[in-house]
Amino acid sequence: LTAAVFTNFSSAFQNRQVSEISFYVLYMLLITLCLTAFRVAAQGLEENLDALVDFMRVLCPSYFLAVAFASGSVTSLFFYNVILVLIYVVELVLVRFLLPVINVYIMIQVLGNLTGEDFLSEFAQLLQKLVSWILKSLLAGVVGINVVQGLLAPVIDSLRKSALTRTAEGLPWIGNAVGGAAEIVLGTAVLIKNGIGMAGAVIAVLICAVPVIQMLVLAFLYKLAAALVQPVSDKRITGCISSVSEGYELLLKVVFTAGVLFLLTIAIVAASTT
Repeated sequence: LTAAVFTNFSSAFQNRQVSEISFYVLYMLLITLCLTAFRVAAQGLEENLDALVDFMRVLCPSYFLAVAFASGSVTSLFFYNVILVLIYVVELVLVRFLLPVINVYIMIQVLGNLTGEDFLSEFAQLLQKLVSWILKSLLAGVVGINVVQGLLAPVIDSLRKSALTRTAEGLPWIGNAVGGAAEIVLGTAVLIKNGIGMAGAVIAVLICAVPVIQMLVLAFLYKLAAALVQPVSDKRITGCISSVSEGYELLLKVVFTAGVLFLLTIAIVAASTT
């Protein structure tokens, strides 16, 4: 609003450079505030993603041990490797690559609005599309791998369990008792496995819920601020605030995708090994 005063009433000054200098000073102050707030939000998001990755590392041994008892070693070994690769991908791609790319995107956007000329918009759009493409590719790739192996690996283990159960039931005198005990043990293992998976999914949702809500609120507030100042302020001010809102939307997509990747993997493991 203060910048709008200098812009709209610049005719009151004999030298227009006075209003321009005042506007640039205020715009640099706005850039500093926006980038500082965004950096703090990005650091908090990185900490939440690290917490999610650490939790999955802790969950994996107990969860896939239960999967091995409930479904078999082939299923457990495969999905355990998938989770390890997924953890590595989240750390390397989302945290170490995409978050810095989003920071560069925000800097390009706010600096591009400084001159009022359309110099850097195409490069900013390229970065935005790059982030979206990578997130969609990760989601599609992980879902595809999990679904395909979720159809194949449990079949191998089910054949092994069926052969073992039938062999046990074929024993004279004690076959039926052994077969019934085996069914009870397998049913209990499935129940324990599903319980661990459900608890892990709930905790993962809770870890992701806080940053998701924060990014939603911040993106909305910056959009609201841009809408409120647009009628009275310079378009460069509006563009700067709106671009920061788009940056928070990208952060929201990153943390949402990370949570969905782990949740889908847990759900597919539970569904394919029941």
